[in-house]
Amino acid sequence: MNLELSEDQRAIQRLVREVAREELLPRIQALDREERFDPWVVRRLGELGLLGLCLPRRYQGGGLDYLSLALACEELEYVDSSFREILSVHTALVGLTLLQWAGPEQKERFLPPLATGQKIAAFGLTEPGAGSDVAALESRYRQEGETFVLSGEKVWISLADVADLFLVFARREPGRDPGAISAFLLERGMEGLETYTLRDKLGLRAANTGGIRMREVRVPAANLVGLEGEGFKIAMSALDNGRLTVAAGATGMIRACLDASVAYARERQAFGKPIAHHQLVQEMIARMVDGYETSRLLYAWAASLKNQGRRCTRETSLAKLHACEAAFRAAADAVEIHGAAGFSDAFPVGRHLRNVLGERIYEGTREIHLLIQAGYALGLREDRPLRCSLPPWPFPEDEEAGPR
Repeated sequence: MNLELSEDQRAIQRLVREVAREELLPRIQALDREERFDPWVVRRLGELGLLGLCLPRRYQGGGLDYLSLALACEELEYVDSSFREILSVHTALVGLTLLQWAGPEQKERFLPPLATGQKIAAFGLTEPGAGSDVAALESRYRQEGETFVLSGEKVWISLADVADLFLVFARREPGRDPGAISAFLLERGMEGLETYTLRDKLGLRAANTGGIRMREVRVPAANLVGLEGEGFKIAMSALDNGRLTVAAGATGMIRACLDASVAYARERQAFGKPIAHHQLVQEMIARMVDGYETSRLLYAWAASLKNQGRRCTRETSLAKLHACEAAFRAAADAVEIHGAAGFSDAFPVGRHLRNVLGERIYEGTREIHLLIQAGYALGLREDRPLRCSLPPWPFPEDEEAGPR
């Protein structure tokens, strides 16, 4: 794997870093305090072309590779997880999943407005009684002619109350058979479709998190994604995409905690000298350096496999597990380095600690990823071929169209 970034990748990294620090950083403290989602942020990311960053140019995307998406997520989460979450959900969980599984007509219809930010997408998998145990989902559907009728509820859905398009999963019959689950695209305005916002979250307070209620929502057959019964495979492949962006974002959080801690340790005096000279503070700084560098390598490796069009469930799981755990340690250490100041929101490290608690849960809990890694190591788990895979980069249709 070539560890040198391309010129395009460096350009994206510079662009997102500049926008995040100059335009998003001044907003985040107030948004977090007020627990307020700012729609302007989504519009701005759309204006910059970031919402379709790694979608083919044929669908009005940026045509860049999957590592570019991860680099953008690292820079956004350097400021706050709530900003990175937009790309994770809209682009990775929905956009890339449609690129992988949708039919030609669906791609032509849905991907361009997602790539340009004309429409915002949400991913509806989690339910009140089904999170890590996806096979336990209870949302149901039945078919009536050329229409599917969906009922059920989704909860803890990012962008639920602001999205225009919803990729949701439901089962045809009760039970736990993964082969009874199918994926559908719901559009805001469909009769019986309602959304709401959840309040009083511990972290990610500048993000919109809510739920989806489906009361006999009639969905045209043209909005079935993949084949009937492929919903479980589609959901798992979507999580592979999302976990890459969560890992990259957590890596950005580690770097943010490291930079804040280094600056504070050089300035704060204790026992007659800057606390940077105390070995236990140095130990915490060193752990952050270790966490950042190893997390960066893991997510870059997973992204390189995606660029080759290869399935990388093990690698994205490991990157997500390692980066989120390293970010948790980094944020906790950063709060300790800041002392009482870290216990307030005068510094960003307390906000990072609250946010990372959520990252250890969504896209597969810490425990789920430990089981995944143990399963691979023990030979109890293997990657079975999927009917569809993400297209390798450069995208073939973009290569035919000539240089950008």
